[in-house]
Amino acid sequence: MKYADSGVNIDAATRALARAKDAVRSTWDARVKSDVGAFGGLYQPAPGEPYLVASVDGVGTKVMLAVACGRFDTVGQDLVNHCVDDILVQGAEPLFFLDYFATGTLSEDVLPGVLAGFAQACRENGCALLGGETAEMPGVYREGEFDLAGTIVGRVAPEHVIDGSAIGAGDRVWGLPSTGLHTNGYSLARKVLLETAGLGLDDRPEGLGTSLGDALLAVHRSYLEDVRRIWEAHGRQAIHGLVHVTGGGFFDNVPRIVPDGLCAVIDTAAWPVPRLFALIAEHGEVEPAEMYRVFNMGIGLAVITPPTVDLAPLVTGARLIGEVARGDRRVDVRL
Repeated sequence: MKYADSGVNIDAATRALARAKDAVRSTWDARVKSDVGAFGGLYQPAPGEPYLVASVDGVGTKVMLAVACGRFDTVGQDLVNHCVDDILVQGAEPLFFLDYFATGTLSEDVLPGVLAGFAQACRENGCALLGGETAEMPGVYREGEFDLAGTIVGRVAPEHVIDGSAIGAGDRVWGLPSTGLHTNGYSLARKVLLETAGLGLDDRPEGLGTSLGDALLAVHRSYLEDVRRIWEAHGRQAIHGLVHVTGGGFFDNVPRIVPDGLCAVIDTAAWPVPRLFALIAEHGEVEPAEMYRVFNMGIGLAVITPPTVDLAPLVTGARLIGEVARGDRRVDVRL
C-alpha cells in the first residue's frame, strides 16, 4: 500500500507548488529573506532589526481520530508544537500563535477542549495565544466534523539564522525521538489500521503498550527546550542544521537544509522503530522506502552538528543516526 492509496499524493502537491513559485515570489521585496520551500518564511521589517519567522500548518486527518475518541485537547497541542518546530529549525523562538477552527455546527463540548490544548501548548512554549477565528460552515463539514489550522510568528537575529550554510562534510546527524506519528501520515495510518486491519481504537495490539487510540493521539513533541539546552551547552554554532521530519519524511525534508555538493547519509538501523510504525508497515504491506517518506519513523527532529558535539548527554533518547559526506544527492536513506 502507498500513501496515494489513501487519497494523498505528495508528488502532485510538490508539482503544484512548483508551478506557483513565480506568482509567490512576485509579491516579495528586499525584506523577504527566505525562498519558497523553507520550513518558515523569514521577513526583516527594517535593516538591522531581527527577522520575523512565520509558518502556518494544520494537523490533517488526525482530527478525525480526535472525534472518534472524543478527545479534543491533544490536537490543539499538536498544532502549536508542530508550528513551533517549523520555525525552530531556522533558529527562531516563538512570539505568538493564531488559530483557525472550522466546523459544520459548533459544539460547545468540542471548542473549549481544542482551545484548552492551544493554551496549554502556548504556555509550555512561552508564546502568546494572540487570537483566532471560529467558522461555522454547514454543508462543507458533516455533523461532528471540524478542522484546525494555525499560524505562528517567532523571531531570530540575522546572525543566528539556521539555513544549512554551515553544514560540511564530516558533520554528524543526530536524531531526537518522536512521540509517535506527530501530525503526518494519518490518512494512510487510518486506512491501514482501521480499515485494512480492522483494528479498533480501544484495541491494544501486542507490543504497543497502550490502546491504539492513545498511540495515534500522542501529542506532537515540541523540541524547543531540547534545542535551547544544546545552545546553552555548546553555543549557537553547535547546530549547523535542523530538520523537522514532517510530511515527506526523511526523503523530502532533509534535502531542504543540506547544501549542494553534500549528502546526509542516514542509517535507519541506528534507532529502534516504534511498534506503531511497524504495525502500519505489516498490516498495509507498505514498502520501507514509502514508510520513510510518509512517516517520521520515530525521529521527529534531525540535528546536524560538528563532529565534536555529543548530544547524547543533553537530550534523552538522542541517537547518532548518520553523517554528512560529499555527494550530489543531499540525502541517502540507508534502508
